Amino acid sequence: MKRRLLLVLSAVTSISVATATSAQNPALLDATKLKLASANVLVLDANANTPIYVKAADEVTPIASLTKLMTAMVTLDAKLPMDESIAVDMDDFDYLKGSSSRLRMGSALPRREMLRLALMASENRAASSLGRHYPGGLPAFVAAMNAKAKALGMTHTEFSDSTGLSAKNVSTASDLALMVGAAAKYPLIREFTTTQSHSVEIANTGQTVGFRNTNALVKDAGWDIQVSKTGFIREAGKCLVMMATISSRPVVIVLLDSLGRYTRISDAIRVKQWLETGDGELVKTAKAARFVPAAKAAAPRARTRVQGQFPPRLAQAGKARGV
Repeated sequence: MKRRLLLVLSAVTSISVATATSAQNPALLDATKLKLASANVLVLDANANTPIYVKAADEVTPIASLTKLMTAMVTLDAKLPMDESIAVDMDDFDYLKGSSSRLRMGSALPRREMLRLALMASENRAASSLGRHYPGGLPAFVAAMNAKAKALGMTHTEFSDSTGLSAKNVSTASDLALMVGAAAKYPLIREFTTTQSHSVEIANTGQTVGFRNTNALVKDAGWDIQVSKTGFIREAGKCLVMMATISSRPVVIVLLDSLGRYTRISDAIRVKQWLETGDGELVKTAKAARFVPAAKAAAPRARTRVQGQFPPRLAQAGKARGV
């Protein structure tokens, strides 16, 4: 009996050591245990700059509001007055997708607040206004975005607007990992992308308007997130990029073209659990259910995608939002 107990304890210890070792050394993780529904994925060890998990990471695809990280970097690089008031006008309205906004015509805010709302709440009119109020206007701003991308080594990336509403804003998961790493070097981007909620007072109307972060995971104490950005247009699907500390290691997570409302969040949770334990199966805890309802937490369904073509979407009805 004693011998049997020792054998059981030895087996448990071996499993625990193997799990701990895998968490400390990503090279020992079994990628086949991580099943993700996002079409394009890259999980990168930010310290070593080495990939931990790769799935179609070099496929060019629309990136929606992930664009706004580049919008923020170009704005900050220009060292424009952050307290200068800039206003929304008709040129900032979304005539392409018909997305909604809580910033009405004439809404004036300091550039700092426009930047915060563009990053935290993915406010399209705020991002558009930042581009318009750049020296030389939006054409000069987009040129600066593409120049910045080139300087960062993002060789498969192209920008055509400051919001991401255009499907012509394209990149790859590999390129976006470079963008996230660069964005993490800006203190304001780190602060604004991880702010849970924020209210602003519209100077010319006196109205106070509240906004919240489009990534629910920034509210979860179990996550240590340094940079976060979501994105969605019909052509891009649901997207999410983050830099987070997992198992004492800074990791960049890029999830592109996810189907369903909760897929990008559940995929992110799967990645975190896989890095921590070696198991990529989504654990249905009460805590996880706050972000991914049980009915939506099933294993990701299979999907097909023809190389060079975008998958058909079922979101024709209703207005698209660049989040």
